[in-house]
Amino acid sequence: MGENSCKIKKFSDKCCPIPRVPTYSYYTADVFSDRIFGGNPLAVFPEASGLTRTQMQKIAAEFNFSETVFVFAPETPQGTKKVRIFTPSTELPFAGHPTVGTAYILALIGAIPPYQETTIYLEEGVGLVPVKIIMEGEKPVYSELKVAQLPELVTDTYALDDLAAILSLSVADFLPGYPPRAFSCGLPFLFIPVKNRDILGKIKLNLTLWSSLLGQSPANSLFVCCFDPESPLSRLYGRMFAPGLGVMEDPATGSAVAALAGYLGALESSREGMNQWTIIQGVEMGRPSSLQLKFQKNNRKITEVSVGGASVLVCQGKMIIPDGETKSPTKGLL
Repeated sequence: MGENSCKIKKFSDKCCPIPRVPTYSYYTADVFSDRIFGGNPLAVFPEASGLTRTQMQKIAAEFNFSETVFVFAPETPQGTKKVRIFTPSTELPFAGHPTVGTAYILALIGAIPPYQETTIYLEEGVGLVPVKIIMEGEKPVYSELKVAQLPELVTDTYALDDLAAILSLSVADFLPGYPPRAFSCGLPFLFIPVKNRDILGKIKLNLTLWSSLLGQSPANSLFVCCFDPESPLSRLYGRMFAPGLGVMEDPATGSAVAALAGYLGALESSREGMNQWTIIQGVEMGRPSSLQLKFQKNNRKITEVSVGGASVLVCQGKMIIPDGETKSPTKGLL
């Protein structure tokens, strides 16, 4: 056995040399979950200097997660790191679970000081995004972003018949008194409340109708939700569909939950002061996720929004990047 092993080693060294090409370390995490195989998967490249935009887009498509993040040195005195966020098909100016998950990874690998509680500032397309990180010992246990852009109403009209057809529902399934409305904290989402979880669970997105009826809408990513009857003022369930971003369904969407503060804050039931909600997402995908939403309401206006949750490390490795492409600056949507 030893002799054969030696022969195999010599053959491998001679005929199959390890290629000397650039490699980049990456980590993957499940975000908005405290256990593996829940939440929303995320890939993070903590040292991405030298990658071109084309390479980053190809890497994101290769992972085929909702988003992949590439981290660079900051470009402003206030920034801790600059990040670029890619879906499998495009670059985003902001996204929630990549922001929360990147902060978790940076703390986990020691790229930021391991204080019991610290705030870092990530440079994203919407500006500086503060992220609070809470540690237990040397392990990050909770990350919470504060939005750089408060929720803004996206003006458009939506026919209930069209929305029902797109979701394979009937108009009677929508929650009376809660009309669909769109809000954005950098990415626009259309919020559509339905009556209960049974209705939420039977949604089947009709991609053909979505493309023809909503494809050109300013808010064509759909967040369908229902209130928990046991905690109707603090807990809801949601599903998010964003085919325009290359994401048929997302198990946890921090940017949507941040924008949801605009919808919830406009309700008469929302109170002045601090409002806290738990958003459960991803159940129908087999990836249950829990997102904590907080928003401050003063004089009927939203003045502060934060979204947080737990994350868990899944794997780490190195990706071989073919050389030969012209290197480009890291400037993207900033």
